[in-house]
Amino acid sequence: MKAFLDRFFSVSERKSTIRTEIVAGMVTFMTVAYILVINPSILSVSGMAFDRVFAATAIISAVATLFMGIVAKLPFVLSAGMGLNAFFSYTVCLGMGYSWQWALTAVFCEGIIFLLLTFFNVREAIVNCIPDCLKKAICAGIGFFIAFIGLQNAGIIVGGSTLVELSAGWYKGSAGVAMIGLAITAVLLVRKVKGALLIGIIATALVGIPFGVTSYAGGKFLPSAPYFFPFAFSEIFASGKSAFDFLLVLFTFLFVDMFDTVGTLIGCAGKSGIIREDGSIPNCKQALLADAIGTTGGAVLGTSTVTTFVESAAGVAAGGRTGLTAVTAAVLFLLSLFLEPLFASIPSAATAPALMIVGVLMISPIREIDFTDYRTAIPAFLCILFMVCAYSISDGIMFGVLSFVIIHAFTGKARSVNRMTWILAALFVIKILVKALV
Repeated sequence: MKAFLDRFFSVSERKSTIRTEIVAGMVTFMTVAYILVINPSILSVSGMAFDRVFAATAIISAVATLFMGIVAKLPFVLSAGMGLNAFFSYTVCLGMGYSWQWALTAVFCEGIIFLLLTFFNVREAIVNCIPDCLKKAICAGIGFFIAFIGLQNAGIIVGGSTLVELSAGWYKGSAGVAMIGLAITAVLLVRKVKGALLIGIIATALVGIPFGVTSYAGGKFLPSAPYFFPFAFSEIFASGKSAFDFLLVLFTFLFVDMFDTVGTLIGCAGKSGIIREDGSIPNCKQALLADAIGTTGGAVLGTSTVTTFVESAAGVAAGGRTGLTAVTAAVLFLLSLFLEPLFASIPSAATAPALMIVGVLMISPIREIDFTDYRTAIPAFLCILFMVCAYSISDGIMFGVLSFVIIHAFTGKARSVNRMTWILAALFVIKILVKALV
């Protein structure tokens, strides 16, 4: 069995071990487990049942991640994307007044379009046309971004008069537990303890018990049934406004999901060292197909857009290099169906330190950017800056690509820009115009 796994996933070839891959899968799962609680919480605002969305999220995360591991053979995890689930509930359902069935129909149609774009290699071409300096910037930007998410999740950094500021109570409560966890995880990593991130998460959760941060959530251990084909096609064409809004919402889901996934794939692949010399990602088409299948299947079961998770970087940082990491995480997603109360008990303070440490590990490619050449330095810097400050991977890529094209076009280097990069820039311009006109 061990020999089969090694051969099938090319574990030794990618300079890893089966134990390392399994631990990396556990680390990634523990880092993304929060989505099993947060996604149902957000979608329940739209009127959906918490337990049914929990089941849908766990099932489709397992299916999409299993596809990523077995077919694409990459160490990345997929689940319901943060941000788009909030757009689903607060903008489409509460703001625009449409039903959650209407919104799920838009997600389903988006998934079908994703499948077609992937089949005709459009999405793969987009990944491969990203300039090399931006690929490195995306990797570094994601590092800063997820570290920022960790700080926010723990309540260490909060909103304030200066937009963001250090919490007044950063040394106590949830934030204090996260700071203790950060110290524990950092020491473990420096001492090169295997599975440092996973041990750090567990240790931090235990530290949180006496402080009242970690507590048993309660609930049932039998899995609930997800929704199944809860669509509302007739509602879409009830009026001209509904049809127009549907296209607008579909386009938003499509655009944000596409570039969040592209950015995550590039960033995590860069950190794992599997990007080829020509800048392409091995099995990129299969990886994008996993995302498309996840989104389509997720809509069928009753959850919002599925995307490749940026927290996959945690598993990569723990040594994950093959699809065995993803398969391990997929199995844990399935087991989570029976452990809803326990996963609901994992506080964000326990996963925040891991996210912050991963940020350190992700920014190393920034050293390979030539900051003496402003044609590459400025786009790379803007990519990183907007990714963090706009709280969006896709927005960071947008400003990076647009600045790259504009600078090259007006400095006599227009012909050195890849044709697909020009097309990508044009798509971003269209997105801006559509947003401005609506």
